[in-house]
Amino acid sequence: MSDIYDPKFVKEVFDRCSDRYITFSLVCSFGFTERWRRQCVAAMPVPPSRGARGYDLMAGTGEAWPHLLKRFEDIGSITAVDISSGMHRRAMERLHAHRSHRIVFVEDDVLANELPSESADFVISTFGLKTFNRDQHARLAAVVARVLKPGGVFSMIEASDPKGWWLRPLYLFHLKVVLPLIERIFLRGAQDFSMIGTYSTNFGDAAQVAAMLRDQGLEVEFTKYFFGCATGVAGRKNRPASQ
Repeated sequence: MSDIYDPKFVKEVFDRCSDRYITFSLVCSFGFTERWRRQCVAAMPVPPSRGARGYDLMAGTGEAWPHLLKRFEDIGSITAVDISSGMHRRAMERLHAHRSHRIVFVEDDVLANELPSESADFVISTFGLKTFNRDQHARLAAVVARVLKPGGVFSMIEASDPKGWWLRPLYLFHLKVVLPLIERIFLRGAQDFSMIGTYSTNFGDAAQVAAMLRDQGLEVEFTKYFFGCATGVAGRKNRPASQ
């Protein structure tokens, strides 16, 4: 079996998903993914300067961008980094063509790209964490700490396993049985969207990512959304005492 966390495997899955991803994600999450993206943006502290420039990591279809640009109207630019060219094409075709002058796209593996150190006022990521394993999460935490300027802020969110919630069995049934069934019936037997459920259940929650970010010296707040069906981390990189 292929390594589902291998960058080539991840790229191929999301390239194939890209044309239907927005609709499938919205409908099959009962609209919660959109709500959680908005909450992720709301959880991010205010960037340290006007005209902020930052990164959307594992940017996908760029559905966080409208929320970012609404809350922080003076954002200077968003550099979207994603391994899937199909997802970015979908973003620009359907959502963001009129904002393209403020959005730069880098098609690459976030962990392999040498983004400039201390180049970002903010870093955001919505529903990309699940495509990494534990070792990759540690590398991602190091990337976030490195690219943020002193005083820079971040916020990330991911669908999670709501352990301890009495409706958890129903939630897992939805991910592991209902979504693959919908895919087989309506998407002609494709198995790519069912991988999203696999990634999500494997992920657990963002607590381990929070710990890794703290190990990098960042201030971090861990948050559960809707009984833990999504979890997020948000915070900032402290300025040196002399600043």
